[in-house]
Amino acid sequence: MSEESSGEKSFAPSAKRLRDAAKKGDVLRSRELATAGATLAGATWLLLAGPWMLSLMAGALRSGFTWDRATLENFEPGTMLLSLVMVVVPPVAVLGVGVVLVSVVAQLGPGGEGRWLGGNLAPKASRINPMSGLKRMFGANGWIEMGKALAKVTLLGAIAWNWGKANILELAHMGRGNLFSQLAYGWHALVMLFFTLSAGLLVIAFIDFPVQWFRRNSRLKMTMQDMRDEHKESEGSPENKAAQRDRQRKIAMGGMIPAMMEAQFVLTNPTHFSVALAYDPEQAGAPIVIAKGRGDKALAMRELAAEYKVPVLEYPSLARSVYYTTRERQVIREELYVAIAAILAFVFALKRGEHPPRPDVSVPLTLRFDTDGRLDPGLA
Repeated sequence: MSEESSGEKSFAPSAKRLRDAAKKGDVLRSRELATAGATLAGATWLLLAGPWMLSLMAGALRSGFTWDRATLENFEPGTMLLSLVMVVVPPVAVLGVGVVLVSVVAQLGPGGEGRWLGGNLAPKASRINPMSGLKRMFGANGWIEMGKALAKVTLLGAIAWNWGKANILELAHMGRGNLFSQLAYGWHALVMLFFTLSAGLLVIAFIDFPVQWFRRNSRLKMTMQDMRDEHKESEGSPENKAAQRDRQRKIAMGGMIPAMMEAQFVLTNPTHFSVALAYDPEQAGAPIVIAKGRGDKALAMRELAAEYKVPVLEYPSLARSVYYTTRERQVIREELYVAIAAILAFVFALKRGEHPPRPDVSVPLTLRFDTDGRLDPGLA
């Protein structure tokens, strides 16, 4: 069986498929990266702002345990506790804001597509469906998450064990020496523990993130039919494209009706270009380009010419030459006088009811263009 008929998902997801998945909440996300970032932010805070908080708490405790006559007569433990809490709030708030920011960046930074979508905040039945929850717990994804959790506990446990072995003796003898130095050592040991755990979490995150990327891309892979459907949707179905061209042609026709009523004949490529011309000796000494167009506009000009009984003549090289050398409402180039005069005489003869032979005209080599407007003397 061919790949096409089997519907095998063997094509990498397109940018549109990734964006559509993100709009449904399926984004590249690693919880381990957010955890590692938050832990590292906390460890950094302990290192830089921890002494600040300790000094504030020490000052509050010192003032709280300083008693005088007024304090004893107006003893208010609630006020003392509140003042201590207010001392702790600023550094803790700084820690909370930092951790939240790091977590948000870790979750929203990678991938970049479709993160902030209001629709993802709407309640979804699948999120509270018990069967969906059981599938997540006992399905392949649940086993993978369990394996990751066991590996994480093992690694972090080993890190904590090694930290404990290196510091257990000093921690056991705390309180026997100078209080300030003992507290400083304990604080330093705690900060180092957090940094070591952060390093372990970063290792886990650097392993987990590529795994999440691979799993998401595998989940969103496309079949040949998916590719075709997306291409059809992005490019538009032939019916829609035809309808769009028809609308564009009608719009173009609406704007060209006055010009085509004035034109005396139309030169065509025959499929790419159309140029409408007219000659009035009282206005100019040579024929004037009334209107010109290519593509849909050229087709609209030919349809209008048929409607208003304006002769349409196929002279590809001459039509391109006039199109690329003359603007609308401008007299044609002098080098084209002879060719246009021959066609003009032919048109006047037709209007008189005569049937002259179709004139054979030539375009100067220096005015021969291809369909892209490049000079090409070899074109007939």
